[in-house]
Amino acid sequence: MTFNEIRSILTTKTVGIAGAGGLGSNCASALVRVGIGKIIIADFDIIEESNLNRQFYFKSQIGMKKAIAIKENLLLINPDAQIETHDTFLTPENIPEIFNNCDVIVEAFDKAEQKQMLIETVLSVWPEKPLVIGLGMAGFGDSNNIKMHREGNLFICGDELSEISDLNPPIAPRVGMVANMQANTVLEILLN
Repeated sequence: MTFNEIRSILTTKTVGIAGAGGLGSNCASALVRVGIGKIIIADFDIIEESNLNRQFYFKSQIGMKKAIAIKENLLLINPDAQIETHDTFLTPENIPEIFNNCDVIVEAFDKAEQKQMLIETVLSVWPEKPLVIGLGMAGFGDSNNIKMHREGNLFICGDELSEISDLNPPIAPRVGMVANMQANTVLEILLN
């Protein structure tokens, strides 16, 4: 398939991204670059200086809402991209409304309880809708342990072991690898 053929398929697709931090901002960047038709991103947080080590933001954006800044940054890549953002904390009540028209949903949360809530909500509301999650990306090294595997309509990207902690922080290379693996998995789903 040529890039133009790939792009012609992707322009008809909508991808939802739950979270605009290290995974979500970098996954969205990759998807905008390949021409996804529409991206819907939800995040309630603001940009902090500590985010700059792994997230697709800039020093001048510190203090901005991520939902606003990510849209600005993605439109710098592709001014014609359709980017819909929601400055909101995702809950089981608003997820069905925000992500209803998505072909695929990407989970990009930091906290385990948020990940679990999104997985449970998506699988109960849309059992047939593909959900791509990130699990295990903290620290550095061990690149060969990062992989993707599928359990039904749940696609898991990461090493599934490296939990984020003060002594094992999320750092750009591994976070970026998982974010781009999530984007690649979205492409595999949409193009097959």
